Amino acid sequence: MNSLICISSVPDTTTKITFDASGKELNKAGVQFVINPYDEFALVRALEFKEKLNTGKVVVISVGEADVDQVLRKALAIGADEAVRIDAAPRDARFVAEQIAAYAEDKNFDLIMGGKESIDFNGSEVMGMVAALLGLPFVSFATRLEINGRIAEIRREIDGGAEVLEGSLPLVLGAQKGMAEWRIPNMRGIMAARTKPLTVVKPVEAKNYTESIKFDLPPAKAGCKYIDPKNVQEVVKVLQEKGVI
Repeated sequence: MNSLICISSVPDTTTKITFDASGKELNKAGVQFVINPYDEFALVRALEFKEKLNTGKVVVISVGEADVDQVLRKALAIGADEAVRIDAAPRDARFVAEQIAAYAEDKNFDLIMGGKESIDFNGSEVMGMVAALLGLPFVSFATRLEINGRIAEIRREIDGGAEVLEGSLPLVLGAQKGMAEWRIPNMRGIMAARTKPLTVVKPVEAKNYTESIKFDLPPAKAGCKYIDPKNVQEVVKVLQEKGVI
């Protein structure tokens, strides 16, 4: 079984985010970039299938410029067989989806997976668009994936519970926590990643449908007001002023 895993390079969750003077770009100085955590769930599950079946390959793909290579190399160190970088800035979800779909169109992948969303923009758009462009079934918010022959059984979260779906391969899937456990690359994997192929591909002609006008940080948290728990009237007064009651 051959899998294509869509990887996004995102700031580490401990990063203090700032923007440049224009407010249009992230200030990357000193920022540590990592594999989008939801994408990593998808990657590890694909590797588990490869190891179980002892056949097929796992290819990771990302749309980005040269600074994305370090993240792709980590994916190779975790166990991916090949990496592909579409050499373009990922400024628009539809643009990214068109690049991935164009690459995958004639490769006959059995499974195309990525995270349900990236933790920087939280758009939950790319994987669904890839599926639509390729004319493939799509399931997102998946917490479990089992494959028996050409049939996939998928469990996903829905409002108020969960549902279990069945579908035939090939299909596109958006993964979230529960799909697999993250892996830490070992020294053997890190050394092997240096010789695994990382192919840079020119982007296909596509336009950006959206443009980020400006990024703003959320307002700073206000200070806490402490009230004696015995002073019930003061508590009620403050809650009324804030429109809570």
